[in-house]
Amino acid sequence: MQIYLDESGDLGWNFDTPYRSGGSSRYLALAFLFLPQKHRNNPKRLIRDLYNKYRWSGEKKAGSATISQKIQFCKKAATMLQKNNEIKIDVIIVNKVNVQSHIQSDPNKLYNYMAGLVIPHYVGERKSVEFIPDKRSVKVKSGNSLTDYIQVKLWFDHNCETKIINNPCESHKNYNLQFVDWTAHCAWWKFEDSVEEPFNILSPHVNTRKLFF
Repeated sequence: MQIYLDESGDLGWNFDTPYRSGGSSRYLALAFLFLPQKHRNNPKRLIRDLYNKYRWSGEKKAGSATISQKIQFCKKAATMLQKNNEIKIDVIIVNKVNVQSHIQSDPNKLYNYMAGLVIPHYVGERKSVEFIPDKRSVKVKSGNSLTDYIQVKLWFDHNCETKIINNPCESHKNYNLQFVDWTAHCAWWKFEDSVEEPFNILSPHVNTRKLFF
């Protein structure tokens, strides 16, 4: 099984000014795609179809897409999940404004904690899983601490023998990572900008968690 991870929002804590005007995002969303071997082409096919339809060149980030394109993505993703129930998506959202100051001093620990709440529930009895975060992620750039944290959680807290094989990838080279980027963005957009329609289409088919709400 492969586990893809990407986020939307940032790990800043400047709430004195509005977001996009010097301030930090008020929410951070992490999206996880749990993809069995036999379904590895399904999400990438969905993204490829969007590229072909709109004739995009280069990587198309969800943040630069129109609302109608995001709605179309969520409809296609919902249909994919309905047809392939072994593919799982989990999204976790943190309301950063309510995070205590002592946690803000080391936001990497918050990111690790969020991932640790999600991943152990999906690895089961597998001997190994391939972990594929976006190499340009705000967290992954800091090194292997996230993978190490998840490994410790699995082995010690969950008595699970699964080994995490860390394989960061650049999203412009990987359509499945782009799928997760779009998922994370649509979830984050619902909370950050109160644009609910896209993610409301997808949310009945994914597991959504909230922290510090």
